[in-house]
Order: sequence, then C-alpha cells, then structure tokens
Amino acid sequence: MGSEFTHLDERGSARMVDVSGKSVSARSATATGFVRLSPACVELLRAGEIPKGDALSVARVAGIMGAKRVPDLVPLCHPIALHGVTVDLVIEDAGVAIVATTRTADRTGVEMEALTSVTVAALALVDMVKAVDPAAVITDVRVEEKIGGKTGVWRRAEER
Repeated sequence: MGSEFTHLDERGSARMVDVSGKSVSARSATATGFVRLSPACVELLRAGEIPKGDALSVARVAGIMGAKRVPDLVPLCHPIALHGVTVDLVIEDAGVAIVATTRTADRTGVEMEALTSVTVAALALVDMVKAVDPAAVITDVRVEEKIGGKTGVWRRAEER
C-alpha cells in the first residue's frame, strides 16, 4: 500500500512525504474562485458602501495571510518559504472573482497555498458582506495553473 500512495507508509498510516532529496526549483500556482452575491450587495461594493468597511482590501490581506498558514491547516502539507502571494479581486455583475498566485523556490509546489489563499479571501469577503447579503455563496475554487517541479507546466483545460 505504501508504494502506491506517497502519503501512506508501509502500514497504511498517513505520513508527510520526505522531499529532502528533491531539487529546489522556482514554482508557482494560480487558483481562482468566485463569491456569488446579490445585485444589491454588488452595488454596495462598487460604491464602496459596505457597512463594515473596505471589503476587498480586507479580503486581499486575508488571502495573503491564509497562504502563509497552510501547514497549520492542512496536516500533510510542508511548510515552505513563500516568496510571493498576489490576490486580485474583481467585482462582476454576479459577485466577486478571486485570483491568487503563489510563488516559491522550494522542493514542493504551492498549489495548496494558492487554493487556501482564494478560500480565505472568499471567507473574509463573506464576513464583510454578510450583514447585507447573508445568502452569499463561495463557489468554483480550483487550481488553474502550476509551474515548476517535476511536472513542469500544467494548465487547466478550457471547459466546453
């Protein structure tokens, strides 16, 4: 069993994979997500009139902070040195699109950091708008691209 699944030892117990023998390389990952909001909430965001304050700035900082906390949240993730995190939030008619890109030069990838960044940014946004839109929905969180490491470049295929 341990030879088939890298995160299981010979007894089938969960373990952190030893990456010490892997080469350090530049790596990046981009993840996206969306927070669906009511038209009234979108208008308040566009006008900068969310009662709790600047929702997009709070969400952006939360996304950056979330990326830095991945090993504390996801049990088998390695603590890695993040060298860059960008979080972009764009107000659209149906809500807010979130794009996070994480970068490192390390022995393992940063996909989980990008996904966590998007998710935490989305959670912070929901917290900021919940008084005016308690029905906000976080949706479509996914990795769009990863670069570096053994697999090189991977990009999500266009959806039909």
